[in-house]
Amino acid sequence: MPQLTSCELLKPREAWPDPGKPKAELVEELEAATTQLPGNNYEFTQPIEMRFNSLISGVRADLAIKVFGDDLDTLLATANEILAEVQRIEGAADASVEQVGGLPMLAVVPEREALARYGLNVEDLQDLVATGIGGRQAGLIYEGDRRFKLMVRLPEDWRRDPEGLVDLPVPLPQGGYVPLGEVARVELNPAPAQISRENGKRRVVAMVNVRDRDLGGFVEEARQRIDENVDLPDGYWLDYGGTFEQLESAGQRLALVVPVTLAIIFGMLLLALGSVRDAAIIFTGVPLALTGGVLSLWVRGMPLSISAAVGFIALSGIAVLNGLVMVAFIRDLWQRTGDLSHAVMEGAMTRLRPVLMTALVASLGFVPMALNTGTGAEVQRPLATVVIGGIASSTLLTLLVVPILYLWVHRGSSPDQQVKA
Repeated sequence: MPQLTSCELLKPREAWPDPGKPKAELVEELEAATTQLPGNNYEFTQPIEMRFNSLISGVRADLAIKVFGDDLDTLLATANEILAEVQRIEGAADASVEQVGGLPMLAVVPEREALARYGLNVEDLQDLVATGIGGRQAGLIYEGDRRFKLMVRLPEDWRRDPEGLVDLPVPLPQGGYVPLGEVARVELNPAPAQISRENGKRRVVAMVNVRDRDLGGFVEEARQRIDENVDLPDGYWLDYGGTFEQLESAGQRLALVVPVTLAIIFGMLLLALGSVRDAAIIFTGVPLALTGGVLSLWVRGMPLSISAAVGFIALSGIAVLNGLVMVAFIRDLWQRTGDLSHAVMEGAMTRLRPVLMTALVASLGFVPMALNTGTGAEVQRPLATVVIGGIASSTLLTLLVVPILYLWVHRGSSPDQQVKA
């Protein structure tokens, strides 16, 4: 079955019967309507996303499992086994195998003994069939400065009717004719629709999109299931491609960027405060802020994505800023009064309004992004959700835990010793 691509543009969102309908719900409704049509495979994507996937990995899906080998039938059978395993995984959508077969091909197989009895040879028979079906140039037609080939071939009705071709008269050397069916078999056999190659090897691709689940976890589970349940023939191997390749490369970059960012923040705190203990107290706001971000993603049913990871980086800066506001005021008040308990209590009460204002401004500014259902919602919603949830938990830490930690760490110290700690 050939693959057809159709592109229909959606109407502007304000023209929808329900303008607030999320994209995921619309895709589910489209899928429910289209799957009622038998004999077709559907894949739901977006034009730019599809083009980028095709340019980056050569496929148009989130995950492509490429099977490499020599025999096309073995490749197709293995790809179907993989597809059956992948379809059982939670979050799998639009799963399909690259269409490589099902193209009907007309085959005229000469009967050599019959040809010999009639004094014919294979070349003459092939020449006759090629002329009748494919056509042969018999001359040129000129119209002004334009030229057209004059082709001779059988009428369209004959060429489209394999059963009628058996009656095609084949001229004999001694005169007369014999039907084509007497000297050859006319068959309509299935043939490969396409043969794809990569790095000089044949390959067949099993493709799947991922919905309502993190892509990294899906790929890991898919690899585990395939390793356990699919036996690859000797000389055949797999390769994984698709959008998740970009997720892996971005994850590797974040694995380097995040520790470096946190180290820079800690270093700047150390330079500003001159105290390792005070910098560490402020830095405790980061883990609780991250906990709030993860919890908010879980509450909204969102997977961890790259945009959410970027939100965690922004969240760390906000959490550190609130802690710095609190600790700097407590330090200054302790220096002036010499009473640690009074400085902690007064600092926590006095800095309540600034900390809440900082948290509210940052969190309320992200509310429209968190509720967005229009263009860019896939990127904006996870980032805003992480920031809002993380700010809520980090604000709690700043107002309650940081003053207690400061009192506990510096108990028994003098104001002059805190800078040296």
